[in-house]
Amino acid sequence: MSHRYWLMKSEPDAFGIDDLEVSKNQTTHWEGVRNYQARNFMRDDMKPGDLIFFYHSNANPLAIVGTMKVASEPYPDPSQFDPNSKYFDEKATEENPRWYLVDVKLVEKFDKPVLRDDIKKEESLSDMLLIKRGSRLSIQPVQEHEWNRVMEMAHSA
Repeated sequence: MSHRYWLMKSEPDAFGIDDLEVSKNQTTHWEGVRNYQARNFMRDDMKPGDLIFFYHSNANPLAIVGTMKVASEPYPDPSQFDPNSKYFDEKATEENPRWYLVDVKLVEKFDKPVLRDDIKKEESLSDMLLIKRGSRLSIQPVQEHEWNRVMEMAHSA
């Protein structure tokens, strides 16, 4: 089966593409997801090699700033077991973890971010989950034609 496409949101003040760029091997584990649907995407659907848009949320401007790829199989998020972590979950146990993550690796930081406002203006992207009213998931599937169009936008002069 071919790879899938995703969008993952992060606030650049917490962890932005610049942080990923300077991470060891430009790779990090995508910890702290505490939404069941987003967790299920990571745990059940993401596979190594899948491609991901890195989206800066709660930022000015809101934009897709680059691409990553899934660099591991899903595994339990260790922060759920750490009582000193803001992501601690007292109901999670090593035998029965509740939260999962994947490692992600930087593929490309865009020279010119693709602004959310520009995505909203693009007719071919009108069904993209990112711009749907009420869609706030931190991890979202992206259709292949959406991926291709955003990549064209990122690399246009």
